[in-house]
Amino acid sequence: MENFPLDDLPLVRRLALSYAPARVRAQVLAVLALDQRLSQLVRTSSEPILAQIKLAWWRERLQEGQERWPQGEPLLSLLRLWPGEPAQLVPLVDGWECLLADDLTEEVVQDYALGRASAWQALAPAGRAEAVLQAAREWALADLAFHLGGEGEGRLVCEMLDHAPLRRLPRELRSLAVLHGLTRRALAKGSHELLDGPAAGLVALRIGLLGR
Repeated sequence: MENFPLDDLPLVRRLALSYAPARVRAQVLAVLALDQRLSQLVRTSSEPILAQIKLAWWRERLQEGQERWPQGEPLLSLLRLWPGEPAQLVPLVDGWECLLADDLTEEVVQDYALGRASAWQALAPAGRAEAVLQAAREWALADLAFHLGGEGEGRLVCEMLDHAPLRRLPRELRSLAVLHGLTRRALAKGSHELLDGPAAGLVALRIGLLGR
């Protein structure tokens, strides 16, 4: 974990990571970093086929033995600390690939959200998987709506949010609660920034310390 360049993560993710207990910080960082890398592949590739090729590379790495992983990739070095099988994170790759579909139908968006949520669910303590899945799915939907805007596909995604009260998450996943809260706040305000001033920082502090 010491060798992973945290500056590669957006500020809001670094802020969320700061609320992760030390015993799970490496695992939370792995989810945040891999999710960020995959989002960049999808959002910056000039052609869907190029994004699919890059996503396939990550899928293959996660499915093969770590002894075959190439050296020199900081994210792969971080993923060596994953407590279970790295293949648990394959649905995260599949989720991002859903956004390469020609049309973002409700079914496609649901599959995308479930794929992203599964990575967080893999870190859920016993008996808390359902609450974690709900929060992570809602965060994924809100994050997508945030990037799409308020018209067309963005409006479709917003309509899929049920705005149900968030159940308190386990302390291990306080980072997810912070991301969920800040994203939903920005979406409700129609803001383009999750950290748009001192009030956002106070929201993150409240959620990070209290869980809601």
